[in-house]
Amino acid sequence: MKSKIFRILALVIAVGLLAAIVWGGKLFTSSSTDHAAHAAQSPAAADQHADHGANAPAAKPGERKVLYWYDPMHPSYKSDKPGIAPDCGMDLVPKYEGEESAGGLPAGINISPERQQLMGIRTGLVDRKSLVRDVRTTAQIAADETAIANINVKVPGYIEKVYVDFVGQLVKKGQPLFTLYSPELVSAQEEYLIAKRGERTLAGAPYQEVSAGAQSLLRSARERLRLWDISDEQIRKLDETGQVSKTLTFYSPVTGFVTERKVFPNAAVSPEMPLYTISDLSRVWAIADVYEYELPYVRVGQTAAVQLSYYPGRAFTGKIAYVYPSLDPMSRTAKVRIELPNPKFEIKPQMFADVQLKVNYGQNVVVPRDAVLNSGTQQTIFVVRDDGSFEPRKVTVGPVVGNEVVVLSGLSEGETIVTSGNFLIDSESRMQSAAGDEQHQH
Repeated sequence: MKSKIFRILALVIAVGLLAAIVWGGKLFTSSSTDHAAHAAQSPAAADQHADHGANAPAAKPGERKVLYWYDPMHPSYKSDKPGIAPDCGMDLVPKYEGEESAGGLPAGINISPERQQLMGIRTGLVDRKSLVRDVRTTAQIAADETAIANINVKVPGYIEKVYVDFVGQLVKKGQPLFTLYSPELVSAQEEYLIAKRGERTLAGAPYQEVSAGAQSLLRSARERLRLWDISDEQIRKLDETGQVSKTLTFYSPVTGFVTERKVFPNAAVSPEMPLYTISDLSRVWAIADVYEYELPYVRVGQTAAVQLSYYPGRAFTGKIAYVYPSLDPMSRTAKVRIELPNPKFEIKPQMFADVQLKVNYGQNVVVPRDAVLNSGTQQTIFVVRDDGSFEPRKVTVGPVVGNEVVVLSGLSEGETIVTSGNFLIDSESRMQSAAGDEQHQH
């Protein structure tokens, strides 16, 4: 009895295995047949639709000519009329004459309005306007180096009396500084008086050469005094009195503030010693530090506004006089010299200041900074077409001013572009291209 049951079970199992093998073979044969039919049909379909461009309707005057309609998910599928792709159910999009791709992206990218809303895509118009850039930096006030005078004597001697006796004192041009006793100056005065008496005595000499020689000697003695910084007034006094002065007074050749003093009573001085340093502060310099990437926007003659914390709400106007030729390797800045008028001596050396420079770029085509997709080697902006698709367009950009970018070429005023979400459009287009390639290979 048991052996009979085992035989029945073995028979049932064998019949089941045989049925599974037969059914699986049919499935395999059917699948292989379908794939083969699809593979045989694809070239024919491709050949059939390749000629649809010739049958595309002619464009009306002023409209772009449609070459064909294609499936954005499967670009190999083409049709001569709009419709729905049979493989994925997507709407066919037109391919216009003269369209080109940019940066490896499709010539036209179609995204449904619902998906655009989810992606946060915003658009705007290309504008043309005047741009002004503000370059802000800091500066330190310094004395005008071209208006600094060093006071020296040209003969050795001894200081007798000092009239300007402290640093910081304001002196006027022609104001007495000190008196000096010098044996050489005393000798020079005596020689001058002797030459003057000789010229007067020999003026009526019968020989003209003798008279001319006396006059030449007098001129040489007078010029010697002048070369030693003896003023014409002092020489005139010497002529009038005929008396040699033990000491002579030296006067300031400029107006300014005493910034250094080495003159003291009874001190011995010599020609190589600087006695006073006088700085004219009626005009000062503001030495500003400008970063190297901002140097192209700085030029000589440009107006600069200088503000000091010591005078809140007040701005001093100056002009850039010089851009120094070297760069600080640590701060990556270059020195820029701004000249400021200072008639009331309100601006003092060593003060710190804030500097503002305005750079006017004139009228330019500008777009928002976020509208530019920068790949490192090229810049792309997505332009919205009349049919709602997005066209990636290569552009050439100029300077960035705040949140706006100057577009040098590639765009025209009034075009509609994507101002936000262009990175997502770029990703979507590449996903569509990858999906289309994968489906085509399958």
